[in-house]
Formats: sequence, structure tokens, C-alpha cells
Amino acid sequence: MHSVLRVEDLSVSFELEAGLVNVVDRINFSVEAGETVGLVGESGCGKSVTALSVMGLLPRPAGRVVGGKVLLGDIDLLTLPADKRQAIRGDRISMIFQEPMTALNPVQRIGRQLGESFRLHQPELDSNAITKQCVSLMDRVGIPAPDERLSAYPHELSGGMRQRIMIAMALATRPDVLIADEPTTALDVTIQAQILELLRELQSDYGMSVIFITHDLGVIAELCTNVVVMYAGRIAERASVGDLFREPHHPYTRGLLDSIPRMDTTPKSLLTTIEGAVPSIGELPTGCRFNNRCNFSDSLCQQSEPEMRNIGADHESACHHIERFKAELIG
Repeated sequence: MHSVLRVEDLSVSFELEAGLVNVVDRINFSVEAGETVGLVGESGCGKSVTALSVMGLLPRPAGRVVGGKVLLGDIDLLTLPADKRQAIRGDRISMIFQEPMTALNPVQRIGRQLGESFRLHQPELDSNAITKQCVSLMDRVGIPAPDERLSAYPHELSGGMRQRIMIAMALATRPDVLIADEPTTALDVTIQAQILELLRELQSDYGMSVIFITHDLGVIAELCTNVVVMYAGRIAERASVGDLFREPHHPYTRGLLDSIPRMDTTPKSLLTTIEGAVPSIGELPTGCRFNNRCNFSDSLCQQSEPEMRNIGADHESACHHIERFKAELIG
């Protein structure tokens, strides 16, 4: 196995009224060939900003990458000229967005939008060949009567169908890496399950690597091989899915796991929550960014930001009190 994508010390800032504010801070992770890595955390933790940075789609002029590397194989995407990066985007690396109604053009027919990837990255194809490719791809992602859907507008399709169109668009050129940014959030539970199963099948068929962004640890357990837990722009913990669920080593990860609804609770049991909220990007606490919500917080946590520490093979956590936290869990 080799790393298809490596993110090294990536830092991203946004220009606010108060000045330049770091929203993603020195994060590191890699994606191996054929594996699925989950990025998990509450809203506002930096997951989507990380994905947009990898894709080169940060909103301008407010957002900018201020440090680090994004390596696709041996190519640092951050140093490429705009035209070369555009040639790679949608070809070797693609993205499925959270809400297809905002990602799809409402005044263009589905066939026109789906065919754009072929026109851009396979200019040798004529219009008939592109139409055939579009119909074949729509059929592969489970869209009935695909030749008829080519002339439809986005608003004429259901939410599940629109998301299948987004998946087809992302897979048109068989990318090495697919980024899926909460692709099931706006869908009902039944359709969510269908989309997740479709993504699993397509990954197996195409042999691609996947970065799956979600706040749902249940989805992480079902789809992913490794997981990166983000909090307030930094990585709190990184591990295999089995290790993370079996033995988390960060209080934030533990809080997320405890928040999962369980079947064995009584009807009147209160759901476990993490008190407080993710700090806004302009109001980050000093020291550990989780210290104002953490039961283990002390003066060290409030003064010093923890660095990532090795727990075991491919397992790291950024916590000052790993041993104390682990001892209390066992006790």
C-alpha cells in the first residue's frame, strides 16, 4: 500500500474584520490506495475547509492556504499553476458536495452538466460518445431511464436522484481520490443507506481512495478504515476505526462516541451530550482548544496546546492527559 494523497502541516486562514484568523492549523493525514478515511467532528471543526483546500476551491479572497503541502502522489497541488490544478481537479481528484441543489446549475439540463467532465478532460470524444458515456454512468449509479433523465432539470429530480447525479459527475473520469462532503445529510434514512451502499460498491469497482466527511460516527464505523477526529481546526485524534471505537484516547472523541444513541437505553433516558459548543474561529481559547468543554482540563491544558503523541501503531492523540484519561476510563 502507498499513499495516494498526503496532507502535511496544512494551515488555512480566513480574512475577517479582526484580521487573518487560522481556521485549519497544521493538520497531517494520509490516504492509502483503495482505503476510506473519515474526517469527523462537529460543525465548525474545519472538515469542509480542509476538503476545499485540497480541491483548491477555497472562497476567494477571504480564504487562503498559508502553509503546508497537499501531495497527490508526488505532485504538490498547492504549488501548481491554476490551469494545471484545474486539469487535475475533476480528473484525478473529485468531490461530492453536501447539497446537490446548490452544486448543480438550476438552469442547465442534467445531460449538459454531466457531460462537462468529459468535454473538459476527454476532448477527443464527440457529442454522441459523450451522451453514451453519460447514459452509462447514470445507469451505473442507479438512475432509472437514464436516457430520459438527460433532458431533465435538477428541480425535476428527487433529492436522492440529484445526489446520484453528483456522484456520477464526480466519478466520470474515474478519479484516484474522491472527497465526499456529508453527501447524505439532506436525505432521509432509507435513501442515505442506499447512497452509502452505492459509494461502497463504486469504490470497490473503481479501486479509488475516499475521504468521507461526516459528523455521524455510525457512518464512519460502516464505511471507513481509518478516521481523523477534528476539533476547532486541529486534529484531536487519528486511528484505525477499530482502535478508535474500542479505545479512544481523547476526551473529545469519547464525548462523540458517548453521544451516539443506543438501543439499550430506557425510553426516558437523556441523550449524552458534550456541554458547550465549538468555539468560533475568532474566539479560540488559549492552550488546548477543547479545554473549556473538557472534564480533564487543568492549568496545563489552559496554557499549553498539546502536540500529537503516538499511542500505538497508527494511533495518535493530542491530549496532555492521555494516561489519566485512560486510567479513569478503565476504572
